[in-house]
Amino acid sequence: MTELSKIRNFSIVAHIDHGKSTLADRLIQSTGTVQDRDMKEQLLDAMDIERERGITIKANTVRIDYLADDGEQYVLNLIDTPGHVDFAYEVSRSMRAVEGSLLVVDSTQGVEAQTLANVYQAIDADHEIVPVLNKIDLPAADCDRVAEQIEDVIGIDATDAIRVSAKTGIGIKETLEAIVTRLPAPTGTRDAPLTAMLVDSWYDAYLGVIVLVRIMDGVLKKGDQIRMMQTNARYGVERIGVFRPAMQAVDELGPGEIGFITASIKQVRDTKVGDTITHDKKGAEVALPGFKPSVPVVFCGLFPVDSSEFEDLRNAIEKLALNDASFSYEMETSAALGFGFRCGFLGLLHLEVIRDRIEREYDIELITTAPSVVYHIFGKDGVMSELHNPADMPDLSTVDHVEEPRIKATILVPDEYLGDVLKLCQDRRGIQQDLSYAGSRAMVVYDLPLNEVVFDFYDRLKSVTKGYASFDYQMIGYRTDNLVKMSVLVNDEPVDALSMMVHRDRAEARGRAMCEKLKELIPRHMFKIPIQAAIGGKVIARETLSAMRKDVTAKCYGGDATRKRKLLDKQKAGKKKMRQFGRVDIPQEAFISALKMDD
Repeated sequence: MTELSKIRNFSIVAHIDHGKSTLADRLIQSTGTVQDRDMKEQLLDAMDIERERGITIKANTVRIDYLADDGEQYVLNLIDTPGHVDFAYEVSRSMRAVEGSLLVVDSTQGVEAQTLANVYQAIDADHEIVPVLNKIDLPAADCDRVAEQIEDVIGIDATDAIRVSAKTGIGIKETLEAIVTRLPAPTGTRDAPLTAMLVDSWYDAYLGVIVLVRIMDGVLKKGDQIRMMQTNARYGVERIGVFRPAMQAVDELGPGEIGFITASIKQVRDTKVGDTITHDKKGAEVALPGFKPSVPVVFCGLFPVDSSEFEDLRNAIEKLALNDASFSYEMETSAALGFGFRCGFLGLLHLEVIRDRIEREYDIELITTAPSVVYHIFGKDGVMSELHNPADMPDLSTVDHVEEPRIKATILVPDEYLGDVLKLCQDRRGIQQDLSYAGSRAMVVYDLPLNEVVFDFYDRLKSVTKGYASFDYQMIGYRTDNLVKMSVLVNDEPVDALSMMVHRDRAEARGRAMCEKLKELIPRHMFKIPIQAAIGGKVIARETLSAMRKDVTAKCYGGDATRKRKLLDKQKAGKKKMRQFGRVDIPQEAFISALKMDD
């Protein structure tokens, strides 16, 4: 059992690629938590998809034992958090489980948009923050400038920021000492009734549901009868342990400690993230405040390619939703695609990651419909309804007005690319709110419609700024605008997966671009295929995909022209008939490419 004064719980927060996972690696390695022979890069990024993309998706925990300079033995619980805006919810809940944060800033690039967003989450959680300047071994490092920037932009004193190179190991000892001396110890009492926060949970094929807990008060032992306060489910604790990063069993977890429990939990939905765990008999009266539920901003349909795999998909989605509390889903059916799920995500990267995880971990091939945001539709009778799928848009004659979600976007960009960024935001119907400078970099704040950002705004931003811009956003509410539903018809049949909400002024350009793109993407058939974009009954753009034709006149040489004419007319009549009964197959790649629109 560890004394409270000898425990430190902290998370590492930073912008993408500023070196969080590498710093975590060095802290683990320098304290001998993992043998050198077992050490590998980004040790805590366990998922294949994290290692391939080189990003952190799940916040991971590890317990480190550290012998400090004062001769005392300390227990450090570290949580490595993601940097992408799409996984901000993962960061916010990790913050609630710890008391301090290491703020890692790249000493060559300085403060970025996501640095700000993550630091504000740490400040909201009342964290003590220790700034760490990473990558000081690089020739472009400028620690004084970046320390000044941290003070100007974030308002945190950075005079004694620790200078570190997580890659080479410079400054790791100083970082460990700063964790022990500058971060506060947790509070809590052993004798109080048990309150433990459920920080995360995931499904393991051998152990069932594994629950990550942070003990606030009381003691949790093996064999205890526990109760989840939100769902009132009761279990007997079978196994208690900590992560070093491999699982290691312990007898008990006391106040301030972070560890895991398993309790033969069969129902995935009983372990709600943010729930409070207490003893069944002499339990706590009041639950912990928990987390605000996350609000999905992007919706899309996931359908199995093979409709017999629908039940497998349901299982996969339930298990993933347990592991990722920011992901929501409900069943839906589509005339073209059959049974599937309408899923909510925090952004496009989140969508891609979930889709990849389902395809890899559960081996189910998926069709993904167009991503869309939630609109508020106000009828003539004054009743407001939410529209998740543009295909369900009611008849325009019954609609009074449509409101769309808006976001406040913060973009940090080097001065020379500012013009391109302003033009991009104006093109996306943005309203400029603020423009200020932090050193040689501009900080632009825009009010943007979310549906203009959802598709490819991030890709476009990166390409016009050669990768130097960083971007963060938060929802600010809804506003009325002149929005209409644009449907796409292929061979005179509407394709519901491609219908989308657009601004009326943009509809024609968007429709024309969509038709041109589909013309390239749909393979040619034996008959002519018209591709149209329409608003209501009015066609606003059209392309025709010409037919493949067999040379039926090849065997006619010389002779009368009427013979050739007769054969060609016969072919034409056959093609006309074929078009009436023929089905057009649109490949999955065509759906995905058609939705990545470049204006």
